[in-house]
Amino acid sequence: MTTDQVQAPERLHALDAVRAGALLLGVAFHASLSFLPGPQIWVVRDVESGGVLDFFFVAHIFRMAAFFLIAGFFGRMLLERRGTGGFVRNRLARIGLPLLAFWPIAMFGIVACFIWGAVVMNGGTPPANQAPPPPMTAQTFPLTHLWFLYLLLLFYAGALALRALGRLVDRDGGLADGAMRLLTATPFAAVALAAPLAIALSMQPLWFPWGGIPTPDKGFLPNSAALIGFGTAFAFGWLLHRQQDLLGDIRRWFPVHLVAALALTVACLWQLGGISFVVPIAEGGAKTALACTYALAVWSWTLGLTGAALRFLTRERPAIRYVADASYWIYLVHLPVVMALQVLVYPVQAPAFVKLTLVTGGAFLILLASYHLLVRHSWIGKWLNGRKLPWRAARGGMEMQAA
Repeated sequence: MTTDQVQAPERLHALDAVRAGALLLGVAFHASLSFLPGPQIWVVRDVESGGVLDFFFVAHIFRMAAFFLIAGFFGRMLLERRGTGGFVRNRLARIGLPLLAFWPIAMFGIVACFIWGAVVMNGGTPPANQAPPPPMTAQTFPLTHLWFLYLLLLFYAGALALRALGRLVDRDGGLADGAMRLLTATPFAAVALAAPLAIALSMQPLWFPWGGIPTPDKGFLPNSAALIGFGTAFAFGWLLHRQQDLLGDIRRWFPVHLVAALALTVACLWQLGGISFVVPIAEGGAKTALACTYALAVWSWTLGLTGAALRFLTRERPAIRYVADASYWIYLVHLPVVMALQVLVYPVQAPAFVKLTLVTGGAFLILLASYHLLVRHSWIGKWLNGRKLPWRAARGGMEMQAA
């Protein structure tokens, strides 16, 4: 019996926690951007810190790969529950429409913060002779941090197309299910899953390895490394939902994956020791070796953290549930808030990690308060999360949302 015939539990709290953690880590990740070495690439260039650079690198290894794995799993769950028509309507309403609605808001806030930051860094007066922004084209259109919504829409469309095509060659899905069972049966799943990403990164022109998988935040055609790396994660999650008993294999091997992830991360940092943050790695054997090490680290972290969540976060915890519910809203609106706080703390004389803590902590306080007051009990919560909760929510379980 395939798990298409198995009833899903009321809510998969572990996977919900992984998805929320991946989104919330993005707040701290973006908060770190003002403390990175090299020329100014962000709203302000604050106190430089090698420790913050290491945090930036490690956080970026796994957070979006883990997110897309969970998105693929929940995406197929939604398709099975609602059918193709219901799936398309739901994804357009809860992914496509937020992209259209929140992009202008985010873009206005980002531009305003960049102008404010330039004035603050210039001693209180606007800098002279500023170059005009580049024109928006299909290749340069700034998707901002909402690129993940655009990529999700592409993956959903691709999954539906491949699903229809797959039924022509593997009608009952037996070949895909067998491949997944072989893949998860041993602790070496990360090796097979990392291979496409390793090839893509090694062939990526002008790869800046400190940034990991190049973020597809500009243009409507994602770069090949992001498309392959995140697409592999989405496809793995999608196929994993067909056989939910395989979650037990991921849970079983999580200690092996986490040990490998730590070792591979150390190896990556060692390989990066002589490479500047703002200089692409030269073509050759060193680039290929780093691409392989990094891709293995991506999948070791992703499988290890997912397995750990399946081991320790299976029962409902109200605090985690609340934060998981808030995570989508927080990620949608966080970037201008983070940037404004970075400008505010810029004049403060303090170590980088102290200022990073102030920015991250302050952003979470503001964003959680806005969620509770503006979203959780309003039509916005119903739009984004599929439900509007009363101010005195009834106790008891709720059906898992498949966003």
